[in-house]
Amino acid sequence: MATTKLDRALVARTALDLLNETGLEGLTLRAIAQRLDVKAPALYWHFKDKQALLDEMATELMRRMSEDFLADPDPDWRVALTGSMRGLREHLLRYRDGAKVYSGTHFTDTSYAAPMEAHLRVLTAAGFPPAAAARAWFTVYSYTIGYVIEEQATGPDPARGDGGYDLVARAARLADYPLAAAAGEEVFRDHDRGFEAGLAAVVAGIGATLGATGSG
Repeated sequence: MATTKLDRALVARTALDLLNETGLEGLTLRAIAQRLDVKAPALYWHFKDKQALLDEMATELMRRMSEDFLADPDPDWRVALTGSMRGLREHLLRYRDGAKVYSGTHFTDTSYAAPMEAHLRVLTAAGFPPAAAARAWFTVYSYTIGYVIEEQATGPDPARGDGGYDLVARAARLADYPLAAAAGEEVFRDHDRGFEAGLAAVVAGIGATLGATGSG
């Protein structure tokens, strides 16, 4: 066996590299150990279970996003929120099941705090009360993660050998419900356009309901 010097960051980076091959369900500590050329029990010194590993993987994703696009938001709150969520989606889509890995986890350090603080400052400078700024950030953030979870679950996945949601079969099942059947084209096709349309609606709703007194 190679004498690989293990640490949490190395294991998390290796897991993210392996994710595109295995998907979330196939990502195991044993598979990661094989990739690192170590024995599986060595990983348990760093991670007690798979959830602890997912927490570190999500934290590594946050570190990468902070470096790429989160650290210096535009002073216009609408531009800042829109740009940051586009970047979040782009990063999550780089990894098979990336949004599932990222959602519901607990960050293992405070790398998220500085970019979050910067975006909240933009919002409060625009007139949002602090609580409304927090709600605005969390709302658009939740929309983005939820959208990508659905996008990755129903879109084409070469690793699975499928072309995505079969809308012809769906329409046949829903023949008695024409509006629901037709909605499939809007919901399950052209995810880029769909994301942008939904994001614009969310940002507009934030501006209309959360009390940005100086937002223009």
